[in-house]
Amino acid sequence: MTQNPKKTEEIHPDIARMIDHTLLKPEATPAQVTKLCQEARQYQFAAVCVNPTHIRLCAELLHGSPVKVCTVIGFPLGATLTEVKVFEARAAIEGGAAEVDMVINIGALKAGDLDLVENDIR
Repeated sequence: MTQNPKKTEEIHPDIARMIDHTLLKPEATPAQVTKLCQEARQYQFAAVCVNPTHIRLCAELLHGSPVKVCTVIGFPLGATLTEVKVFEARAAIEGGAAEVDMVINIGALKAGDLDLVENDIR
């Protein structure tokens, strides 16, 4: 019987710098987010992506490292008002997010309301 080769914990640095380590579960705890940040530091991932409530914790834990804090606005549905997305994005940046992703209003896109979609993005 042949043995399996040892699993390696190494991730090539060029690949690691392209990965956003993500935890967007609504039940994510501060302990889980802390572990996420520790792993991101260890492997030098590009960013951690978390719900807005965890931005400040991540910013503190990743201070001084090249790992960025990312969050998602309008997650998971994208169906919030533009004004709410603007508020959420500003608060995220003020809290320490260096990257902000946004879920577009899929219903507006499917309905062909491109003005609303564009306004959301702007």
